[in-house]
Amino acid sequence: MQCWINSWNKLICESNNNNIDRTRMHTYVKTLQEISSRYAPSRILSYDMAHIFKTLQLMHYKGHISRELLCKELNLGEGSIKTLVKHLKMQGLIFTSNSGTKLSDKGVDLFSQLHASIPTECVIPKCSVALGKYNYGVLVKHLAYAIKSGIEQRDAAVKTGALGATTLLYIDRKFVIPLTGYDSLRNEIRIYKLLVASLIPESGDVIIVGSDESDPRTAELASKSAALLTIMNHENHTE
Repeated sequence: MQCWINSWNKLICESNNNNIDRTRMHTYVKTLQEISSRYAPSRILSYDMAHIFKTLQLMHYKGHISRELLCKELNLGEGSIKTLVKHLKMQGLIFTSNSGTKLSDKGVDLFSQLHASIPTECVIPKCSVALGKYNYGVLVKHLAYAIKSGIEQRDAAVKTGALGATTLLYIDRKFVIPLTGYDSLRNEIRIYKLLVASLIPESGDVIIVGSDESDPRTAELASKSAALLTIMNHENHTE
């Protein structure tokens, strides 16, 4: 336990020296939150920050995309996609043409900044840290110090309709459970190697695994929702 405490204290001391501009990042995530907020009091939106982040990802990797593809990838109806696209346009993040919808220069900058904090992700098979039929992991850079118990991340995942989420901290080349220092994958070498190879973690990073029993898209959106919440809330969890 003393070894864990020493590693944790070292992590907190180093947290201010990483190259992520956290204040700026908080602003970028807040932009996603504003887009997912209601513009009219009577209209309840069926999408959230994770859907918007996924939309930006799709446009970044595929270039022009259609509304039909967004419906399929985000598991949303045509009306919701139409509203989402409208709100992204209002923020100047995208533009549309006959070939589809594409990121604007402002949208490219926003996604690039978000990608710097959430750079890697992967599908994870069912195991001790991935409890659903479908599981999806994302990595959040340099915010292990901001995690309390992982309950906030679990609750964010549940709000998306998912089974839940597991939060791990990468410290001293181990995937540990928050507050405990317990090496969660010491007996699951295959999963350990998968996460290291796919997520490329560094000490002080956070791994969030979203899980669901019925839909892999829900597991993915759950992990991203929890990751974005972690960035939004990190200023409240400083030392």
